[in-house]
Amino acid sequence: MIRLGAVGYLNARPLVFGLEADPRFELRYDIPSECARLLHAHEIDVGLIPSIEYLRGPRPYGIVAGPAVTSRGPVASVAIYTRREPRDIRTIAMDSSSRTSVALATILLRREFRVTPQTVSMAPDVDTMLAAADAALIIGDTALFYDHRSAGLQKIDLGEMWTSKLGLPFVYAFWAGWPRAVEPQDAELLQRARDAGVAHADEVAAAYYPDDIARQAVARRYLHDNIQYFLGAEEYEGLREFYRYAAELDLVAFDGELRIYHAEHHGAR
Repeated sequence: MIRLGAVGYLNARPLVFGLEADPRFELRYDIPSECARLLHAHEIDVGLIPSIEYLRGPRPYGIVAGPAVTSRGPVASVAIYTRREPRDIRTIAMDSSSRTSVALATILLRREFRVTPQTVSMAPDVDTMLAAADAALIIGDTALFYDHRSAGLQKIDLGEMWTSKLGLPFVYAFWAGWPRAVEPQDAELLQRARDAGVAHADEVAAAYYPDDIARQAVARRYLHDNIQYFLGAEEYEGLREFYRYAAELDLVAFDGELRIYHAEHHGAR
């Protein structure tokens, strides 16, 4: 049995479609930062980890080819909120549940706006964060449903900014695990779960918000229009670019290699 750590956010649910009933996996849900911690501590074998955490493990991890959480354009659920012009941001409160988006925000603020604000890690509450800092980075379901217009805030969608500047998708999370944790048939099970989840995205949205028709509608659009679930050649290129930029800022060390489980078997899924 594989101890599998998933993320509880809406955007990750298509990747685990049907896995709760699969005896091959012992599945648990956590926030992204905790999922990464569990993998680093070897309390799980494979995790849907923030992409930046692939480079922060105690040993080189393998990547399960194919399934991932990605975007190509506006992502809607990873954003900086502020009342200031971006070039005037001097302090930013970072969502404590995030890892990859913290690195992405740091990179884009430096490269696009030439600012290196002081950071503070906080729970994802926009009002509290903006009482303490010039800007707030929020991810996940909180960002997806936050009404920034009513609050008089500017929303900087980091997925949109990344793709508009580089012309590449952004990879937020993927399945990664310890050496020899994943056999070819396990990777196929995860790929099939992804395929089924994408095919049943409306069902996923309805199950996630069973008593809220309005949120179901937003969730359906989000899963269809904002989030993508396939690691292909362009996604790997975007991932390498992200790692190179992060390494330039000493956020990680990157040797240029992406280690794919059983690369000879996975084809282009």
